[in-house]
Amino acid sequence: MTSMTGANKTTRPHSVLRRLLLAQESGLVLVIILVMLGLTIFGGTKEKRVKDEATGEWTKITVNKFLDFENIVLLAKDASFIAIMAVGMTAIIVMGGIDLSVGSIYALAALLGAMALRALQAQWLHMSYSDASIPTAGGAPLVVSVLVGVGMCCLVGALCGFANGAMVVGLRVHPFIITLGTMGALRGIVFIVSKGTSVSSLPESFTSGFFKAQMAGVYPVPVLVMILVALIGHVVMTRMVLGRRTYAIGGNETAAIYAGIPVGRVKIIMFTLVGMLSGLSAAANIGYLGASDANAGNGYELSVIAASVIGGAALSGGRGSALGAVLGAILIQLIANSLIILDVDSSWTNVAMGAAIIIAVLLDQAKSRLTSGRA
Repeated sequence: MTSMTGANKTTRPHSVLRRLLLAQESGLVLVIILVMLGLTIFGGTKEKRVKDEATGEWTKITVNKFLDFENIVLLAKDASFIAIMAVGMTAIIVMGGIDLSVGSIYALAALLGAMALRALQAQWLHMSYSDASIPTAGGAPLVVSVLVGVGMCCLVGALCGFANGAMVVGLRVHPFIITLGTMGALRGIVFIVSKGTSVSSLPESFTSGFFKAQMAGVYPVPVLVMILVALIGHVVMTRMVLGRRTYAIGGNETAAIYAGIPVGRVKIIMFTLVGMLSGLSAAANIGYLGASDANAGNGYELSVIAASVIGGAALSGGRGSALGAVLGAILIQLIANSLIILDVDSSWTNVAMGAAIIIAVLLDQAKSRLTSGRA
């Protein structure tokens, strides 16, 4: 009996370590570390002007291009906008679908959210002029502006996602066709409504007061939102009935139907959620930049799908994770950042991302064949 217990004690750590090493996320972490190490070694250095707080004088120092603090913060911020949407996209891909309209939903949500915030700001200032008891500094207060901005962006995104899901289920057309159509339609609506111009004059409480609030010399709110979305996504996909049903549909939709899973309802919910997350990402973007642009989200479809696939989501369905989506988004931004650091033409960014998707799919297929061969 003692020897059996001792054997269990010795094998359990090994089995846990084996599972960690074989996990898709561990491989991604290793790749990210290697890319970061390579950029640190081969990225070179640059001169940077810094201000001496004691004397107030500006001096030049030499810093590593990649390890420069500003570069790391910028990389994390850019990755957060993609990662928030990639968590939702991963759920769609796990279900065996695809959503090509996330970039257009992002743009429409950003536009209407910015318009709502600008109207709120104008109304609040008008009220303050007519009533001296209302403070005018900064315009609309924090709670009101965040509720209006985030609420409007998420509502617009959720409605667009619901429309996608309802058409996919109701018309029984593949998500690729439906979302390809809504991608073009929503992008057209953005240009019609905005007339190709940007929308600014947002409340300071929404921009510098919240989404671009400075903490310890950095602007961490978009990254914190990304982490929160990843944690919630992980819980939903691994601990909740909705997540388990999503995996079941992706594994075998016919079997899921016979098992009594409301497939149509789950699909509509998931498309609604990915639309809402696109709206949330748009809210973080306009809050950080202080304006919306008619070209916002252009090409984000490729980045978001790439982040999900590189993060381990199988295009055939049934496999993927929220953590993998975030790591995939970070790797995508590392690729884009490496081109800048190595002074490669930025036109190669999409080429690199496309190649990364192909490599990720090929590796996934090779891994599946090896696993099935061992079985």
